[in-house]
Amino acid sequence: MRRWLPGGLTAASGVGPRRVAVFAALAGVVAVSVITGVLVASGPEPERPPPLPVAHEKPTGGAPRQASSPAATDEHAEASSQPLVVSVVGKVANPGLVTLPPGSRVADAIHQAGGASQDADLLTVNLARRLSDGEQLYVGVPVPPGMPRPTAPGQEAAGQANPTEVDLNTADQRQLEALPGVGEVTAQRILDWRERNGPFTAVEQLREIDGIGEKRFADLREQVTVR
Repeated sequence: MRRWLPGGLTAASGVGPRRVAVFAALAGVVAVSVITGVLVASGPEPERPPPLPVAHEKPTGGAPRQASSPAATDEHAEASSQPLVVSVVGKVANPGLVTLPPGSRVADAIHQAGGASQDADLLTVNLARRLSDGEQLYVGVPVPPGMPRPTAPGQEAAGQANPTEVDLNTADQRQLEALPGVGEVTAQRILDWRERNGPFTAVEQLREIDGIGEKRFADLREQVTVR
């Protein structure tokens, strides 16, 4: 270092050999830091992995789920947003056609028709059932023979009999006893009534049999049919 300095500089400035060595060490550290920083900054950009493909959800059966077409989706949305038109007949204040929003229930239709009469028996009416467009609702009166029994949307189509229903005109003692609340005595009374009066023409005729009150008839109504 003393050889590199101009002549007489060290002596004139009072810089001794020890201070010269310290300055030289500091200068070396600064130089190494600068060179390292330049090398790190100019290094290659780390390689990024390519994006992974999105896995498609599959249903339980293993087959890929197919997206519904826009036309089918729009058609379903339009159908579900259409109002319901229901015919309400029987013991209501204003029988006739009523218009209800989608998702309405039997109670809504009866209310829209002015409400049920005081003498109307609502135990045989499922007030919580969802309505379907175009159906006819019987309030407090029996369903006429041959008319389809109303069903909730998604159940069997109108006019098709439930295969689990027992036909009152063909059932034997054993089949009648299998019905809820019907024992050996009540089953025999049903057979006796059929022998005296001929075939049943409506399910509501069960009310004429001793031992079948309103509550028991409400339990039996959906379990039997007349064909």
